Amino acid sequence: MITVEFETPTLNEKGEIIARTHHSVQQFTEDLGNGIQLDMILIPAGLFQMGSPRHLGNMDEQPQHLVSIKPFLIGKFLITQAQWKAVMGKLPPPPCRFKGDNLPVERVSWNDAQKFCQRLSKKAGRNYKLPSETQWEYACRAGTTTPFSFGETLTNDVANFNGEHTFREEPRGFYFHCTNEGGKFPPNAFGMYDMHGNLWELCSDNWLDDYSSSPRDGSFYQNKDSRYHVVRGGSWHEPPALCRSAARIKVLGSDAEEFIGFRVVCDSS
Repeated sequence: MITVEFETPTLNEKGEIIARTHHSVQQFTEDLGNGIQLDMILIPAGLFQMGSPRHLGNMDEQPQHLVSIKPFLIGKFLITQAQWKAVMGKLPPPPCRFKGDNLPVERVSWNDAQKFCQRLSKKAGRNYKLPSETQWEYACRAGTTTPFSFGETLTNDVANFNGEHTFREEPRGFYFHCTNEGGKFPPNAFGMYDMHGNLWELCSDNWLDDYSSSPRDGSFYQNKDSRYHVVRGGSWHEPPALCRSAARIKVLGSDAEEFIGFRVVCDSS
């Protein structure tokens, strides 16, 4: 483990940066061979309120509830096309719309991501998997209770989304029409990049219409009768409302679009 130091901005409702906060986190790096590495951030244990209050958000983000999380490691960035190739070997790569070794892999389905995790686990000798929905939101919020980990709203200074739409009182921004490499925008307080926008991120969980029976710990919800899985975080194509920390939509296990990618988690021990 190494210590990584960084700053995180906080935005008010007008999209103005009202603070810059210094943070440090522990980082573990997995060597995938041929100069390709996978950076994993240690997320501390804690309690948080998952979802949205009744007067905010969507019905599938309710009821807001307390979740207890154990420490875990999660990818600092989305899985890149280079990392995919390093793990999957000679298997044909996904037909990504936006091509580049350092760009996140997209047009991958939940089923594809499961195969990647299995091969990565075998290669690394530790159990890699998709994050549970509770782990994902905890890592995204990074101790915040605002709509976004950066504060009251989102701007194109801090995230890649369709900035032609606004969320609060911020000025209209840009619509980049593409993904971005990790590190272009600032991290949240846990040192995580691109948790808002860039690509929707696959989670382990099957879809639940609300949180009335969802796990109250870091585990994932499993229902073998459901064909749908959860994706979180929004994408380069979405308005800011769909990039909130609590926002969620469902996809089929076979869906593979240029709006969907993933990152991985593993145990911290």
